[in-house]
Amino acid sequence: MEYVKDSPFYKEAIHELEYPFGNYYLFDTFIIAEIKEGIVFTWDHHAQKVVSDMSNLYDQNGEDLVYISNRVHSYSVKPNDWIKFYKNNYRLKGYAVVSYSPKGFFGGIIEKLFVKNKIQTFDNLASAIAWARTIEE
Repeated sequence: MEYVKDSPFYKEAIHELEYPFGNYYLFDTFIIAEIKEGIVFTWDHHAQKVVSDMSNLYDQNGEDLVYISNRVHSYSVKPNDWIKFYKNNYRLKGYAVVSYSPKGFFGGIIEKLFVKNKIQTFDNLASAIAWARTIEE
């Protein structure tokens, strides 16, 4: 399990946002999220605020960004809330799930049913970042 702050990538982050439910690390073309333990992540209580903030900071709807979910903690995602994401005209260039447990890996598979764009699952942060950088091109 690797936290962004403990990784060599942390020094490349251009901005960091802290919310009561998790931390977001912003890079030029991708975002890494670390959601806190026990959160049930939903559009209405979490994602809508994050997406609004990211849209303002990056001055776009996300179509040129890759979102990396670094699942260092155990939490739940309401997968059908992805529908609300797309209904609000937000997009992503790619979506990566970094999971350190079989349960987290399975959650990523379930999310694939709801995510309309490129989604990959990884067992380490470095591989997810390398993938994000390849789809930038």
